[in-house]
Amino acid sequence: MIKMEQNLKGVPETQLVTLWARAAETKYDEPIIKDEKAIEIVNKINYDFSKFDKDWLTQINVAVRTEILDKATKAFINKYPDAVIINLGCGLDTRFSRLDNDKIHWYDLDLPESISIRKQFFNDDKRYKMIPKSVFDYSWIDDIASTNNPVLIIIEGLLIYFSEQEVKNLINKLVAKFEGADILFTMITPEIVKRESTHGIFGKMGAKFQWGIKKGEEMEKYNSKIKFIEEWIYMDYHKSRWKMFRWLSLIPGFKSKFSNRIVHLKA
Repeated sequence: MIKMEQNLKGVPETQLVTLWARAAETKYDEPIIKDEKAIEIVNKINYDFSKFDKDWLTQINVAVRTEILDKATKAFINKYPDAVIINLGCGLDTRFSRLDNDKIHWYDLDLPESISIRKQFFNDDKRYKMIPKSVFDYSWIDDIASTNNPVLIIIEGLLIYFSEQEVKNLINKLVAKFEGADILFTMITPEIVKRESTHGIFGKMGAKFQWGIKKGEEMEKYNSKIKFIEEWIYMDYHKSRWKMFRWLSLIPGFKSKFSNRIVHLKA
C-alpha cells in the first residue's frame, strides 16, 4: 500500500478527491463514466477516502467534467489521429489509457511529488511521457518534442488555484509557444470561488480557489490571438443526478453563476 498523507498537502492532495470521484462513479449501476484504473489506484493507496463519501456534489461535478473532457478529447483524436496531447496538472488522471488510439503522443505534467506517485501506476514509453515540473517552470515546453501535428492542451482543475495574473501569464505563454493549438480547460465562476474557498472540501485541504470568470468568452481579452469556440455547462448533463440543483438551475441566473463548465479555445 502507498501512503499519501505525508506526501501530498494543499493543491496536490486534491488529486485524490478527483481520483475518488471517478472510482465512485464507476461503481454505479449506470455510471456516467467508467474508470477501472481509478478503482485500482484507490485500492492501492493508504488514504482515508471515506471522508469524501458525503460530498455528492463534488462527485457529480467530477464525473460530468470527465465525461465532457473525454468526449471532446476523443473527438479531437478522431479528427487528428496523430495528435499531440499535453495534459497540464494531470494528477492521477487516467485519460491516456482510456483514449489511446496507438498513434497519439501524450504528455502528462504535474509537480514532482505528484509525478513520483503517478510513476507507481504508469510507465513512460515512446508515445507517453510524464514531466515532473510546475506548469510555471516553462522549461517543460522544451520537453515536448517538436512537431507539426495538431496539438490539444488539457487543463483540468488547475487554473482555479492561481491568481488572474498567473493565469494570464500561462495562457499567453501557451499561445506564443503552441500557436494554433486547441485548449480545453475547466472553469468556475467568481461566485463559486467565494463559496468553495470557505466551505468546500478543497478549501478544507488548504487548496484555496482564486480564479474564476463569468463566461468563457472572457478569455479572448487575455490575448488577441485567442478565439473562443464553445463551452459546456455541467448542469446541462445528467439532470437527474443534480438533486436540488436540478430545480435551482431553472431559476434565472442561478446556473450561470453556480455551474462549472468546460471551455474550448483556439490559440
